[in-house]
Amino acid sequence: MCGIAGFAGTRPLAPDAEARATRMRDILAHRGPDGAGLWTDDHASLAHRRLSIVDLAGGHQPLANEDGRIWVTYNGEIYNHREVRAVLEAAGHRYRTRSDTETIVHAYEQWGDDCVHRLRGMFAFALWDGPKRRLLVARDRLGIKPLYWARAGDLLLFASEIKSILASGLVPAACNTRCLPELLATRSTSGSDTLFTGIYKLLPGHRLVFENGSIRIEQYWDVPRDGADPELERLDDRALVERFRALLQESVRLRLMADVPLGMFLSGGIDSSAVAALMAREMDRPVQTFSVAFAERDCSELAYARQVARAIGADAREVVIDARDFFDALPRLVWHEDEPIAHPSSVPLHFVSALARQHVKVVLTGEGSDELLAGYGKYWRALVNWRAGRAWTSAVPAPLRSALGAGLVPRLPGRLGTLARRSFLARPARPAEMFLDAFAAMPLDQQRRLLHPSLLAGAAPYAPSLDYFARVTGRSRLLDRLLYMDIKTYLVELLMKQDQMSMSTSIESRVPFLDHVLVEFVARLPARLKLRRLETKRILRKAMVGLVPSDILTRRKMGFPVPFAAWVRGPWHETARAVLLDRRTRERGLVDPAAVTGLLDAHRSGRVAGGDAIWALVNLELWHRTFIDGGGIQTLP
Repeated sequence: MCGIAGFAGTRPLAPDAEARATRMRDILAHRGPDGAGLWTDDHASLAHRRLSIVDLAGGHQPLANEDGRIWVTYNGEIYNHREVRAVLEAAGHRYRTRSDTETIVHAYEQWGDDCVHRLRGMFAFALWDGPKRRLLVARDRLGIKPLYWARAGDLLLFASEIKSILASGLVPAACNTRCLPELLATRSTSGSDTLFTGIYKLLPGHRLVFENGSIRIEQYWDVPRDGADPELERLDDRALVERFRALLQESVRLRLMADVPLGMFLSGGIDSSAVAALMAREMDRPVQTFSVAFAERDCSELAYARQVARAIGADAREVVIDARDFFDALPRLVWHEDEPIAHPSSVPLHFVSALARQHVKVVLTGEGSDELLAGYGKYWRALVNWRAGRAWTSAVPAPLRSALGAGLVPRLPGRLGTLARRSFLARPARPAEMFLDAFAAMPLDQQRRLLHPSLLAGAAPYAPSLDYFARVTGRSRLLDRLLYMDIKTYLVELLMKQDQMSMSTSIESRVPFLDHVLVEFVARLPARLKLRRLETKRILRKAMVGLVPSDILTRRKMGFPVPFAAWVRGPWHETARAVLLDRRTRERGLVDPAAVTGLLDAHRSGRVAGGDAIWALVNLELWHRTFIDGGGIQTLP
């Protein structure tokens, strides 16, 4: 795990190129405290911050091929690099190090841009082909490692984090307000746009080529979208469960590749418990596990984490944080995230990363299982409502449907009301309303009340997500489409949270559920092994019988609750109010101060559950002050 940055141009670089690249590199020091590298020629500059994981003595970057004509700066891990190395050495390539980095250089020499197909792991790299004056930038298949780019005159800039591109001084920090409705609804931007005008994400499974002043971006891998494989459909469940367990075990084994100590983030849920149990089978010493919880008992899974740790004989450590810890860390973490923090759970992730960093340099996590295996309750709810909604539409006259939706549903209390407002009783059976707006952090009707009207003019916040939903084949089922959409959108944001919060403490995180070989297998599984009635992640539960305690396998998903809504209803209400009704916020003109005042009051009184919207708006304002106003890391009032 490292930080990369740099640029390439069509004309000779300016005299200050090395100083500019150094600034871009060193603002990423938290990603690589173990070393710094820089290489520059007349047309390109590649920079690197190193967190030493493999080949501690060698593997310094940027790294070149044998004759120094091809250079690479790289972030990630190639887990099959030894196997690829054997092929390349047989073809005549000569290695100078034991690092996986050098395999990328030689793989490019051998296979060109298609080298990415040979790499199994997580990666973001930039490779400069000097004789051709050609830059190749690539990101791993699922988007585990981040990569951003921008154009400034004749230069193409790239970096692991947006703040590095801003540090170049070539791209101004400007808010991309066109993306605000999508970000507030879905918590992130689903396409290549970011909240910074002119700075873009390289999407997962894509590569970018910059040559002769032109940019070409192409997709080299995608999640299979063909639905269940007929051959897998013919196999019985037992055979499929065994195959799944073997692939997951292999993925865990591959991710133990390191020359430094490793550990495990253990929540006590089925995903992290499964990885920890499989990890224990591969190691000759106790697994070091790290868990985090809030002081509030309703928001703690520590009892479950302890149960799993005892079952696998782990060396367990844990940290408990309170509201003061949370709010003290929040402004600094907005700086680390680069964009408004999507999920409150990012904050405890930072704290458990800091705990782990005291003992290890690498952790494995359970991220990705929910999106692969239909682990969220929203999937079965959405399927039920979709089917019921179509029957409701055909059986009940429109005037009666409207009367019930507008008259009865809004009056239903508590949990029942929440469920009804997300159901076919209040929403048409269309994906934008039934699947996206129903589970939005800030639904569109709430945005219309809170945001300045100009921000919503012509806005289509769900368009990128709906584009993924629409990419179907003849055998794609509704569940396949929902999972594909979430893998391409929601999961990518979760992975950025995982990357940036772990790297805020200089620790590498690895995600065994997102090995692309395993993902391709799971995508082709029959639906019954993912979601059957109300049983989620069915194949994982079956695969872990005998390895994970049975009550962990059958417990309901808790989803790492954060008591942010309770805090801003109580002791931290005035802090949220001070941020959202500050003079700077009012002058910014993004939100309606009267509507925000109403939201805060209604949330405090308990009339409205406004925690998600308050969280989004507080983070948006802190982000604006940090980056757009140029104020740097903020302090809360």
